[in-house]
Amino acid sequence: MAKEALVETKDLGKRFGDFVALHPLDVAVQAGEFFGVFGPNGAGKSTFIKLLTGQLSPSIGYAKVLGTNVAKDPQKVKANVGIVPESESPPSYLTCAEYLDFVCRIRGVKEIDAKVKHWLEWFGIEDKRETLCKDLSKGQRQKVMLAGAFIHEPRLLFLDEPFVNLDPIYQRKCRELLMEHIVKGGTIFLCSHILEVAERMCTRVAVIDHGRVLAAGTLDELRQDSSEDLEDIFIRLVGASVAEIESRENSSEEE
Repeated sequence: MAKEALVETKDLGKRFGDFVALHPLDVAVQAGEFFGVFGPNGAGKSTFIKLLTGQLSPSIGYAKVLGTNVAKDPQKVKANVGIVPESESPPSYLTCAEYLDFVCRIRGVKEIDAKVKHWLEWFGIEDKRETLCKDLSKGQRQKVMLAGAFIHEPRLLFLDEPFVNLDPIYQRKCRELLMEHIVKGGTIFLCSHILEVAERMCTRVAVIDHGRVLAAGTLDELRQDSSEDLEDIFIRLVGASVAEIESRENSSEEE
């Protein structure tokens, strides 16, 4: 029996003027998967996740998340998933506790005080509960954003570079938390450039560069031989992509 697809895209692409940030792509992520999108900085990973979470509208094609067309009803999608955007902080004018309280209220969470207390303690920032978010360190702000994504226990998490600014102890704690989410039947869509994460955690991966998905599948499916690890696969695929682009550019100049 086929599992439910929680994320589906059809010819999904994004253009900013003449610049193609994401070429049309088709992706399906099934319930229970830990799906990772990996690529160099500027490869299109963040554009991809912003399209799936309603932060950007597609130039072509469509995306469905939890059965909802994202472009048609982005608020419904945002209300039912957990999101940790890249390089985004909680509102500077709220304290840690106020921000998490706000997240709980807009998502209909019960026992708000207990939930807020639990996650502040889990991330080791209970002593910062009355501190304005603008006065937190980068790592503390990242912990607040992660707490806001987990606090309503969503089926589906969208995480864009979730481990940035976390110290090694909390990177490990968060990895364990994410694996626990999968074991309990949750689903994760992760964008990152940290290849170690995929090898340890992801059930399937996609390698992306210059807005194109170069390959997608399990690590075994992407290997050319048994000796390849993900770093080898990544370098091979991205290196071939760069060589192809340079070849096209040289051909255009000669014409």
